[in-house]
Amino acid sequence: MVTRIISANASEILKMNGAELKQSIKASEGRTVLSENVVIEPAIDGLTTSEIAAAFGADLILLNLFDTLNPKVSGLTVDKPEDTVKQLQKLTGRPIGVNLEPVDESAEMESTKLQISAGRTATVESMKAAEKLGFNFVCFTGNPGTGVTNKMIAKAVKTAKENFSGLIIAGKMHGAGVDEPVANEESVKAFLDAGADVILVPAVGTVPGFTSEELIKIVKIVHEHGGLVMSTIGTSQESSGAQTVHDIALQNKICGVDIQHIGDAGWGVVPPTETIFELSKTIRGMNHTISRMARSINR
Repeated sequence: MVTRIISANASEILKMNGAELKQSIKASEGRTVLSENVVIEPAIDGLTTSEIAAAFGADLILLNLFDTLNPKVSGLTVDKPEDTVKQLQKLTGRPIGVNLEPVDESAEMESTKLQISAGRTATVESMKAAEKLGFNFVCFTGNPGTGVTNKMIAKAVKTAKENFSGLIIAGKMHGAGVDEPVANEESVKAFLDAGADVILVPAVGTVPGFTSEELIKIVKIVHEHGGLVMSTIGTSQESSGAQTVHDIALQNKICGVDIQHIGDAGWGVVPPTETIFELSKTIRGMNHTISRMARSINR
């Protein structure tokens, strides 16, 4: 048995393997907060964006625009690049994940396609690099305009099962520039069949036309297959104010999601601190919010 992530110490959390981390999140019953943060821009006073997100209540940290083949995090100084993730885990006391993007070169785009580096693309090489760096989880999704498709996400999950030992998250927060459904039962089943641990879906209230009814159906399918669901605020609404985030958080908790993600578009690098706090407070109350914020990383 594992300790629930909402009340676990850093020493307990960072020892968890992928299966244990999944069980720890499940046992927290919809009260887990994940903050996504851009790593290539400075935040405040030389700090990493991850430290800021952790201080305001994030249980999990997801790095965006991180190059697994050229590991760098703004605000973090290391003697050896291969120690980058381990040092970030030490500073935050949190599990650290990375976005890898399963780009589809033949995708039918509805916006200009952006080119990304090999270390950000979901390949065998980048997955092995993520494993070697010590990431606790990977997230297969797409940034705006990168041409990521659900078909390629499913393929990436299968590849990851052979090359990465941590938790695997899969799905789309928005279109990523591609003309296809962002989330539907067909794609969810494909991700589960491929071996994903957590299915990523847009939060109700973030993507036009994605309703509570659709999310509830997906949650039931995923839970019946032993998986978890993460709702995501990936449409810049993390900067829309505390009330908006509160409304989104409560609505998606009612739908039964296990993890609530908040995106990185606050100051362009990390969610506004007041909205991380509001998300945390809404889905788990002040006691668990204070516990996560105040709990020393040295415990």
